[in-house]
Amino acid sequence: MSVRRVTAAELRDSCSNGACWVLRGDKVYDVSGFVKLHPGGERLLQDKAGKDIQADLDGPPHRHSDNALRWLEQYFVGELEPGAQVHEQRDEQNLRQRGQQYSSAPRHKPRTPLIQFTTFNPEKDLVDWEKPILWQVGHLREKYDEWVHQPVDRPIRLFHSDFVESCSKTAWYVVLAVWVPVVLYLSWYCLTELAQGDTRLFSSFTKDYSVPVPVFCFFPLFLVGVLIWTLMEYGIHRYVFHMNPPASNYFLITLHFMLHGQHHKSPFDSSRLVFPPVPASFVIVPLYILMQLLLPTPVGLSVFVGGLFGYVAYDMTHYYLHYGSPNEGSYLAWLKSYHVRHHFQHQKSGFGITSTLWDRPFNTLLPEETDEDH
Repeated sequence: MSVRRVTAAELRDSCSNGACWVLRGDKVYDVSGFVKLHPGGERLLQDKAGKDIQADLDGPPHRHSDNALRWLEQYFVGELEPGAQVHEQRDEQNLRQRGQQYSSAPRHKPRTPLIQFTTFNPEKDLVDWEKPILWQVGHLREKYDEWVHQPVDRPIRLFHSDFVESCSKTAWYVVLAVWVPVVLYLSWYCLTELAQGDTRLFSSFTKDYSVPVPVFCFFPLFLVGVLIWTLMEYGIHRYVFHMNPPASNYFLITLHFMLHGQHHKSPFDSSRLVFPPVPASFVIVPLYILMQLLLPTPVGLSVFVGGLFGYVAYDMTHYYLHYGSPNEGSYLAWLKSYHVRHHFQHQKSGFGITSTLWDRPFNTLLPEETDEDH
């Protein structure tokens, strides 16, 4: 396959028209569709339009990982013509104008990738991207773990059936539409019941001793539920989503890919960043039943609704960490960078999504960034 030649004039014109083309040596990449997703912030890429980013990739301050370099290759356009002179534009007005164009531009622009993912190449791709992926991954065996942790920027089809495939995808606002009314109703119900003043918490040893549960206890019980969810969030992510399926077990590899592997393979597939309500119910309903069995109804529901709120916050945070553009220097900007490092470099640690609360005591905190990390 012949490599396209890019002239210096074409490079300058593309950047002037709102695209973000960058150089790595004499290779040209169109990263326009990745600007808003860049974990370091939009401005870092905007300011590099038309420039060579090799030094930035090598660091300091960040040396980009092999996965980050592999990810860049998806945006390959061609090679700069030999002898072409690229004059870096430093005019601040042009930079501001380019930033405004990015804000109104589509998030993903059509591009011609260097790696032809849509062409079946068993030596390079390992799977046939034109067919549902779910039923293929189990055959990768010992190659699965490495393959699934080499992310790509493309949607993934899991199932043959269009109906089943559509059920496996969920828009972020569906989570709010389904669960926020439940949170509000149950909160109102718990406050109403506790306000009546006849809710009592009995001793686990004898019902001869009990303590009243006043209405203001709803709020600490709610926070207990949130805390319980954060522990569940950590445990599910670490021990279920990041289980290490045996290379010989087709079923477990397939299950892992359906639960979480597909997200690591395509981390910016917006249709699979939150849980569909039905599979989410497999976690939510058992928690509801458990709280009802262990505690008086208003007390158990107060804890449960806190946990449900924690889940909604988790799903929304997770979506935002992939698709949001937090302000530089904010906690969410740091958390976004932390989570992207989990995807691209440290898949065996950094299991907290909404916070690093449980990564710390369980010693799975991501290592501090050095000049050799990104």
